[in-house]
Amino acid sequence: MIQVDKISFSYGKTEILKDVSFRMGKGEFVAILGNNGAGKSTLLSCLCKIRVPSHGSVYVEGKSMLPLSSAERARQMAFVAQKNEIHEMTVFDAVLLGRKPHMKWGVSEEDLLLCEETLEKVGLSPFSLRYIHELSGGEVQKVMIARALLQNPKLLLLDEPTSSLDPKNQVEMMGLVREITKERGIGSLVVIHDINLALRYCDRFLFLKDGKVHAYGEASIVTPKIMKEVYGVESEIISAFGRKTVLIG
Repeated sequence: MIQVDKISFSYGKTEILKDVSFRMGKGEFVAILGNNGAGKSTLLSCLCKIRVPSHGSVYVEGKSMLPLSSAERARQMAFVAQKNEIHEMTVFDAVLLGRKPHMKWGVSEEDLLLCEETLEKVGLSPFSLRYIHELSGGEVQKVMIARALLQNPKLLLLDEPTSSLDPKNQVEMMGLVREITKERGIGSLVVIHDINLALRYCDRFLFLKDGKVHAYGEASIVTPKIMKEVYGVESEIISAFGRKTVLIG
């Protein structure tokens, strides 16, 4: 469904990403992992062309994304940034912005209905008329995900969506994304630092090191050897609550 082929990116003469390639299927939730500076967030921004890669291609269902206009690309993929700049706007209006790539002459009844349904799906209906600055961090992240979902994307990109959330909201956020990924049969990519949170919810794991793909696969690739190579730490793999868990030494 989704193919990333030899994506490269540089800041001046400093190469950040080097021929990053991988594939993911419908309904897959993929974690992008690696230490600070590995190129994780840069990769996401290149996939949706916030940054323009120096080389490479991105295909969704066989269609090349990078040559598309921003509006056309927004109908195929949605990006949820780590931080948002929306404050003086109601929850309903902020989420409704997600329909903009699909609008022709203005807001339709269908747009309004889809917005209401999406707010219900993420549990934000009671907050629809509240302003963004009145919400908690977890609620704001739900607003951003709801807006992205209203774009009806085939690929959902999330940059550290749990970084400022407490454990309860982290679990709710990742559980919500996994549920939507499976229900809609879309592909979801998340940049995340918490390896155990990724193991709990994600299907596949992409480890970046020095701007390159170091390892990619299912949970079986998460080993003490990989943890040592990627993060430089000693670790032990155990089973806790019936799930694979990494303990850092």
